[in-house]
Amino acid sequence: MRTLVLWDIDHTLINAGGLSGEIYASVFHRLIGRAPAKIAAMAGRTDRAITAETLDHHGVPPTPSLTSSFLDALALAFEARRAELPARGHVLPGARAALEALAARTDVVQSALTGNTRRIAECKLTAFGLTDFFALDAGAYGDDALERPPLVKLAQHRASRQYGEQFTASNTVLIGDTPHDVRAAHEGGAHVVAVATGATPAAALRLSGAEAVLPDLTETDAVLTAILRA
Repeated sequence: MRTLVLWDIDHTLINAGGLSGEIYASVFHRLIGRAPAKIAAMAGRTDRAITAETLDHHGVPPTPSLTSSFLDALALAFEARRAELPARGHVLPGARAALEALAARTDVVQSALTGNTRRIAECKLTAFGLTDFFALDAGAYGDDALERPPLVKLAQHRASRQYGEQFTASNTVLIGDTPHDVRAAHEGGAHVVAVATGATPAAALRLSGAEAVLPDLTETDAVLTAILRA
């Protein structure tokens, strides 16, 4: 039986160097006609939720049509500025080694469970040379749902369909850096390994209920042990 390993992207595997906030602001200005006073909190949330809250904060109804246009514009902006990602950001320490070690195993399928839309996720992973580690069609993304928990079962369904075997709570592990990731795993049906590489300290990740908490991904053996024992 294989294990489905679902990676968060931002602040778990990469740091985008502040580009995300800039792009949200520029897209808002272009579509709404004024600079945003505030962009909604991003950490651990889906692009669909960030967009809806940002629009609502400015008195703009987040209609399905406008939300769809906003998400498309975000993806286009990231794709246009993809070369800036490795120039301004970086792959987090140990992330590439962990991905490589898991990719070498025949009992693991790696994909993404991220708040990024599919196009933005692929743009970021491509920019940092990480795409080949991921079965992206088996993942779930920030344009699939407003909140993260439903993404878990969606990824399990997609992976099961792609690989012809069942992925359930017993053989799915989510890796992320926020309490939103922990909640997604618990409510969606997966084990969770939290990494304190974002804004949430290790103690807070433990309090949120993470079964395993790592300071970072630098100790590859410890990362694999946490994932495969989760």
